[in-house]
Amino acid sequence: MDNFVVVATFTYPHEYAVLKMLLEQDGIRYVFENETMVHVSPFYSYAVGGIRLKVHRNDVASARALMDQLDKDESPLRVV
Repeated sequence: MDNFVVVATFTYPHEYAVLKMLLEQDGIRYVFENETMVHVSPFYSYAVGGIRLKVHRNDVASARALMDQLDKDESPLRVV
C-alpha cells in the first residue's frame, strides 16, 4: 500500500458507485479503504475518517482527470 495515494474521501458507498465502475473500466489501480467497515456499520464512517479512495501513484493524474470530467459533464452521472 506504500505506492497508493489518497485522492478523495467519501462518507457513504453510494457516493462513489459510478466512479468505481469508471475506474475499473479505465484500468486504474485503486482501493477504497474502510469500505467494508462502513458497509457493516454506516455510522462508523465519521469515526474512521470516511472511505478513502487510494490510487496507485502512477494513476493519480488519470483518476483526478476522470473525477474532474464527471464534475464538468452535464450528464446526470456525478461524484457526490
